[in-house]
Amino acid sequence: MREDTRTQLEPHTGIKESCRPSGINRSTHYRNRNRKQTAPEEPVRTPPPNRLETEEREHIIEVLNSARFRDKAPRQVWAALLDEGTYLCSISTMYRLLRERGQSRERRAQATHPPKTKPHLVAHAPNQVWSWDITKLRGPGPGKFFDLYVMIDIYSRYVVHWEVHTSESGRMAREFVENCIRANGGIAAETIHSDRGTAMTSLPLAELLSMLGIAKSHSRPKTSNDNPYSEAAFKTLKYCPVFPGRFGSFQDVRRFCRSFFEYYNHEHYHSGVDLHTPFTVHIGTAHAIQHKRAEAIEAFRAANPQRFTRRPALPGLPEAAWINQPDEAETAPAARQGSDLREAA
Repeated sequence: MREDTRTQLEPHTGIKESCRPSGINRSTHYRNRNRKQTAPEEPVRTPPPNRLETEEREHIIEVLNSARFRDKAPRQVWAALLDEGTYLCSISTMYRLLRERGQSRERRAQATHPPKTKPHLVAHAPNQVWSWDITKLRGPGPGKFFDLYVMIDIYSRYVVHWEVHTSESGRMAREFVENCIRANGGIAAETIHSDRGTAMTSLPLAELLSMLGIAKSHSRPKTSNDNPYSEAAFKTLKYCPVFPGRFGSFQDVRRFCRSFFEYYNHEHYHSGVDLHTPFTVHIGTAHAIQHKRAEAIEAFRAANPQRFTRRPALPGLPEAAWINQPDEAETAPAARQGSDLREAA
């Protein structure tokens, strides 16, 4: 209604005076007027005289996709045809025609690699599956690192063996695995899992595992979740309250690791094995300890029945540990254990 009033007054009083009684701001009036103005139509572009006809464009595409030139870049095709006295179009036109058809990317035959197999490992007892990895520990100066090799049993979480070196190689990896078996009383695991580092996939180590009849397993490339037990052990190490940010010498690294892994194996109540120490689970005494714990709780309950509304239950020992939980049919014996108990940490 206000706009209608202003429109009626404008021929008699002008824009300024017509906006005042109608309550419309002049800037609003001009803005609305400009919006109503239609944009000028774009001029119709006529095709350039040197434009390729449809038949010519199709012929060029046919030549580029021919058996002779389908694996060559347009530059190569252009040069080869020109040497034969044939000129179809410029190189840029070849690229433009290919781009219009979605063929401007790599046109040569490309090698394809099948995806890496996802590892599925299950351990129902110690020494069935071991997992190992190498982590860097900061040394005394810039760019100085020590390499910590650690082998862990995924069922018991027991660190079978560890070593510190100043580098990593296939020869050291082979010797490390040999020392792990020796430290475990000459008992080797049925399967040894690792990531795809150069030391882990080296020929000397592969030959040793083949000679000993040990199955080898590797993580998929750039997939840390395929090696969770080693990663979790390294996090426990590096997030330890007394872990130094930098080690002063090779002896300092060995001294700290000896103390840490002694505590980890024999004193640390690991949540992954229901608050038992990895050592007791690894040697099989955890069941006896579990029985003693149950007796202690039962004795306290008998002496203080008012403290309990129901009989307390201890968490059961794990029946299985796995890397990438397999199908339910494969883990039926471990169905009682929820997925939360199978976390690496």
